[in-house]
Amino acid sequence: MLAITPYIAFQGTCRQAVDFYKETIGATVLFLQTYGESPMAEMGPAANIMHCTIEACGSKIMMCDSPGAEPAGSNISLAIGLNDVERAKDIFDKLAGGGTVNMPLQKTFWAAAFGIVTDKYGVKWMVNCDEPR
Repeated sequence: MLAITPYIAFQGTCRQAVDFYKETIGATVLFLQTYGESPMAEMGPAANIMHCTIEACGSKIMMCDSPGAEPAGSNISLAIGLNDVERAKDIFDKLAGGGTVNMPLQKTFWAAAFGIVTDKYGVKWMVNCDEPR
């Protein structure tokens, strides 16, 4: 495993949140891509953020403007970064045991495997496996 990182989904206010975190806690933007700059342009307004990674206080936080309506309090997930597809499948399947698969683990334009699952305790996980090197 590479890391487990918090992932926050905003309702169209991600850019404002990024600016706020830059100003208040000295966050640095490591990556930012809008829906309009991605192959997923149809999923949201072009200016909305599809994915952003910031670094603050020695930690990374990932965030986006969610294309779906997520109620307040359920907009934070834990993202697991891996570089081994078989390990990603194993972790995903174990997290799904007794839980709910929100998005099946599958190849995407950014990853060898990506899926979202809510475990049996109500914690939402994003499993992301980079292309093997």
